[in-house]
Amino acid sequence: VSASQPSSFWSKAFRLEGSFLMHNTDLMFQILTFTCDACRKVILHVPSQLDAEKFVGRVNLKECFQSANLIHSSDPDFQILEDGSVYTTNAVLLSSEERSFTILLYDTENQEEKKILVLLQHQTKVLKKRHSKEKVLRRAKRRWAPIPCSMLENSLGPFPLFLQQIQSDTAQNYTIYYSIRGPGVDREPKNLFYVERDTGNLYCTRAVDREEYESFELIAFATTPDGYTPELPLPLVIRIEDENDNYPIFTETTYVFTVSENCRVGSTVGQVCATDKDEPDTMHTRLKYSIIEQLPAYPTLFSMHPTTGVITTSSSQLDREVIDKYQLKIKVQDMDGQYFGLHTTSTCIINIGDVNDNLPTFTRTSYVTSVEENTVDVEILRVTVEDKDLMNTANWRANYTILKGNENGNFKIVTDPKTNEGVLCVVKPLNYEERQQVNLQIGVVNEAPYSKEASSRSVMSTATVTVNVKNQDEGPECSPAVQTVQIKENVPAGTKSNGYKAYDPETRSSSGIRYKKLTDPKGWVTVDENEGSITIFRSLDREAESVRGGIYNITVLASDKDGRTCTGTLGIILEDVNDSGPVIPKQTVVICKTVMSSADIVAVDPDGPTNGPPFDFSLDSDADSDIERKWRLTKINDTAARLFFQEDLPFGTYRVPVRVTDRHGLSLITPLNVMLCNCVTENDCTLRTDTRTGHGEVRLGKWAILAILLGIALLFCILFTLVCGGTGAAKQPKVFPDDLAQQNLIVSNTEAPGDDKICSTNGFTAHTVGSSAQGICGTLGSGAKNGGQETIEMVKGGHQTLESCRGTGHHHTLDSCRGGHVDVDNCRYTYSEWHSFTQPRLGEKVQLCNQDDKHKHAPDYVLTYNYEGKGSVAGSIGCCSERQEEDGLEFLDHLEPKFRTLAEACIKR
Repeated sequence: VSASQPSSFWSKAFRLEGSFLMHNTDLMFQILTFTCDACRKVILHVPSQLDAEKFVGRVNLKECFQSANLIHSSDPDFQILEDGSVYTTNAVLLSSEERSFTILLYDTENQEEKKILVLLQHQTKVLKKRHSKEKVLRRAKRRWAPIPCSMLENSLGPFPLFLQQIQSDTAQNYTIYYSIRGPGVDREPKNLFYVERDTGNLYCTRAVDREEYESFELIAFATTPDGYTPELPLPLVIRIEDENDNYPIFTETTYVFTVSENCRVGSTVGQVCATDKDEPDTMHTRLKYSIIEQLPAYPTLFSMHPTTGVITTSSSQLDREVIDKYQLKIKVQDMDGQYFGLHTTSTCIINIGDVNDNLPTFTRTSYVTSVEENTVDVEILRVTVEDKDLMNTANWRANYTILKGNENGNFKIVTDPKTNEGVLCVVKPLNYEERQQVNLQIGVVNEAPYSKEASSRSVMSTATVTVNVKNQDEGPECSPAVQTVQIKENVPAGTKSNGYKAYDPETRSSSGIRYKKLTDPKGWVTVDENEGSITIFRSLDREAESVRGGIYNITVLASDKDGRTCTGTLGIILEDVNDSGPVIPKQTVVICKTVMSSADIVAVDPDGPTNGPPFDFSLDSDADSDIERKWRLTKINDTAARLFFQEDLPFGTYRVPVRVTDRHGLSLITPLNVMLCNCVTENDCTLRTDTRTGHGEVRLGKWAILAILLGIALLFCILFTLVCGGTGAAKQPKVFPDDLAQQNLIVSNTEAPGDDKICSTNGFTAHTVGSSAQGICGTLGSGAKNGGQETIEMVKGGHQTLESCRGTGHHHTLDSCRGGHVDVDNCRYTYSEWHSFTQPRLGEKVQLCNQDDKHKHAPDYVLTYNYEGKGSVAGSIGCCSERQEEDGLEFLDHLEPKFRTLAEACIKR
């Protein structure tokens, strides 16, 4: 198929095997590449007139010669870039319809060369050929399909500008009308494109900016006059070719960077960046950066990477102390930096950062100053330094130190933050009599470490300071402030000894100094006014409270004739004498007889260790000959012994004299009050000592008294209930059983079978209202526990028992029947009858509960039985009967020892 033969498919454009067609107007082109021999010919369709530095077209160089590294044009009016873009170097006017030139491709390494012939044809010639040949060639059965279509942005016309022709194959059989819709037609920007209805020629009415519209997607329609649509709508894309009409722009008008002085070559200073609105990934947006000017110009210290815009140092001679700021004028240019590319400039300011590369130095190498002795916290000298580094930074601020001469810590040097001077002060008073002159060596460094090598020079500047000490007329000096003298504690009154001595620092003599006692806690000594010696006024005691560690301190005031004073302490070291026997501090000993048979006793000796342990413990039998029979002592260690009782002694308090002897035979008798208690711990013991007889007697604790009061209150509640209940019964004579007097309270461990209704026909006889039955009837409530909770009840049988509110279990506790109640409505007596019968009998039983002379319980005080009688209408009595099951019984933990067994029974569940 030749280029002159028209096609019958949609676009009516040229279609040849191995080639493609691109349309443009003005500066745009149509390229026809013959793939059969790409290196032979390339046809570019251009306008008749081309301006200088305008884009003509693009040739695929890689298809022709892949390894070419040198490109040359045979026509000086045209320039070829690396990507194959063809630009004009001068204005070109096509005098004839065709013009040609050759592109030369070289491979300098392999010495190869290839040529591409470029043929420039005038655009009008192509259009004429296309229209003149339309009727010669007709190809049927072509598809309704688009071809590539584009136009150059900012085209100069002439407008309307022909783009391409669209035509349907159905036009052979029908009259076809063509129309388009989409952006640029009926949508913004409206009326940019239109199509001729009959011919299908597509035109553009005005110039287009690619940065605003990159492409247009139109829809083409082919219809018959009667509205029939023989073809589907055709998508048609019109691409806007880019023109290099936008300058690259830096992201900032002025860049500011900082780099440290003396940095290495190649150190990164910063990076600049520019943007270009032209089409990406083309020569129009391929940018190159460069530095076009540096101020100061010499020496050149910076370089810029052409593609990344990174600025680096090219020299290590940056010195802030010489130049602290540089200014660069930088440029960015598109077209990969070609001379005809568009470019812009910007400013870059580079500040040189300071580092500590200059040492502080003293302005003088030696200083002389003076200070009066005994003065403190005074400034005596200021020293100055020079430093070239940046002021008021860590590289400039100075740190002073005293290197030599301040071994006693009399001086201190600090930095004045405002002036950076070193201030030398006296922080500890000087003594002219000891040193009249002090020589100091001081040094100075910066707060920041020195950045250069320390071996090149000393990192510290030094200077010497001579301090002359001025003399003062001083008062007496109490030195040392604490003086001691050693005296035996048993020396007689009137004994003289050395005392406290003060002296004149000028003459080093004690003459003319008078002494006065300021403090003497016990008043044991007197101080001689002229000599400061002491005289014993009262007997000394090393074991006194005011003596600490065997030393007794007094305070002495020394004064001279001018009234100037000083104060000192005289420590009297008292030598120990064995004048105190060992004693037992804890003189009351408790032995819980039920759990222990002995008690430990510890002795102490107020004398020193040389007159103290080991101790010897023994019983003093002079006061009581039975002591050794009842008691025994065994030694535990040097200061402690264990006391045992050897007989089954009754509970009570006993006086046991114990003799303790120290290592030198000095002894002392300590009478011990030993309490034998029925207790578990010492805190449970409630015995008290009769100071006259020495025997102990029982003392009820507060919780035991409370339990007794609760029992009495409960008893009165029961009596009150019976009295109130008796008033509702018929007035019948009451007959008491004969065996009631023989009843007692017993403890039962077994249970007899129980019934829901318990009746004692031989108990108290009563006439019940509304019933013919006689007797005592108690109904157990429905809540009776299955645990066999015990309660105290009155039953038949000539004795009294601790009856259980029986259930199905076998665990018995002395507790109330918490789950139910006793129905006593039909079993009441009058209060006078009950009181007259029970009062004498209860008195007898209470009397029997006491102990005999041998501290033993009465035979019927606690009895244990295996059989329990039947229930009683009286319910249970005791301290626990009124508490509900959920109530806590913590109060039982504080009962007296005699109630401990009762408490343990009540706590069990």
